[in-house]
Amino acid sequence: MTARILDGKSLAMQIRKEIAAEVVTLIEQRGIVPCLAAVLVGDDPASHVYVRNKEIACEKAGLQSRLFRMPATTTTSELLELLAQLNSDAKIHGILVQLPLPKQINERKVLDAVLPAKDVDAFAPENVGLISQGRPRFLPCTPHGVLQLLGRCEIETAGKEVVVVGRSDIVGKPLVSMFLQKTGPLGPTNANATVTCCHSQSTDLAEITRRADILVVAIGKANFITADMVRPGAVVIDVGINRLGDKIVGDVDFEAVSQVAGAITPVPGGIGPLTIAMLLQNTLAAAKSVQAQPQA
Repeated sequence: MTARILDGKSLAMQIRKEIAAEVVTLIEQRGIVPCLAAVLVGDDPASHVYVRNKEIACEKAGLQSRLFRMPATTTTSELLELLAQLNSDAKIHGILVQLPLPKQINERKVLDAVLPAKDVDAFAPENVGLISQGRPRFLPCTPHGVLQLLGRCEIETAGKEVVVVGRSDIVGKPLVSMFLQKTGPLGPTNANATVTCCHSQSTDLAEITRRADILVVAIGKANFITADMVRPGAVVIDVGINRLGDKIVGDVDFEAVSQVAGAITPVPGGIGPLTIAMLLQNTLAAAKSVQAQPQA
């Protein structure tokens, strides 16, 4: 068996075209240009690449982007002061704080300080709570990308057994919540799963992962999932991004698992491009939610 390759890159391009068309309509009808503010603290090379990719994506979709660079010596209070300014700027609709932050900064305090209506990463406690209640303001970008990929590739989750490996606040936990909902971003067939979450304290991990109709891996360990951990014919979604020498690989041993799985995402070119597309979609949604100004 050779797995079907789920091409996130081409799907992300399609979604970005849809977003670009909506941006044109928003500008024509309401004169609002969606604007994303990215805050980059320090000199992490990978963060610089990520932010630049997001800037390019904004430009191609017709959104504005503004980059705020701060030195690696920035304090929590200095960063909070900048965020207060961005929160109050009516021309900025979405705020992205690029992670990781330098060790001296209180990350939780910073993420909590972003106005929920501009929290396009959906990290704020209010937005997390809305997701768990099935009435999201925004969906977190990477989990949303996973659901868009499954739905648009006509892979239903309703009634399926889904196993999520990883319990991070960014991917694992929100994905579990989203799979459990009665409806998803693409309707009821894009939710309603039976979900198991595995983590560092799970025993006999391979036995659990082999139960999955859909296996989502976001654990941050290169080539961690091997062929013997996957049920033949399962759908495997690899969220991991790891550097091995001069190669970028996922959390799944792609060459081996693709001979067992029914469908699989590559790394790179799988979920990564969709994460950026969903960031643009959330920024557009934030701009759309702006209330019309009363006439003088």
